[in-house]
Amino acid sequence: MERRESNVQTAAPILFPIEPEQFWQMLRVLVREEVSQLEKRPVRTPAYDTPGLTYKPLYKIGEVCQLFQVTKPTIYDWIKHGKLKPYKIRSRVYFL
Repeated sequence: MERRESNVQTAAPILFPIEPEQFWQMLRVLVREEVSQLEKRPVRTPAYDTPGLTYKPLYKIGEVCQLFQVTKPTIYDWIKHGKLKPYKIRSRVYFL
């Protein structure tokens, strides 16, 4: 059987009109420029952030029931009559 040496590097042909080292140098410069532009941008706050509701405690309906010692239908009745105002965040309902 014939063994090939693993130390030999095979050069794959690259179809560029410039030398590979020059290409990689240009690519490095381009990446550095893009990264520096990204670092200069101001950081955006997420769109789903609700600033007024983060500092107050949010209660789930079960916690409100325990707090007032009433049942869920009573809570729904209070919502209907305007005594409690629910706050919906995504798919959940909270109370302040």
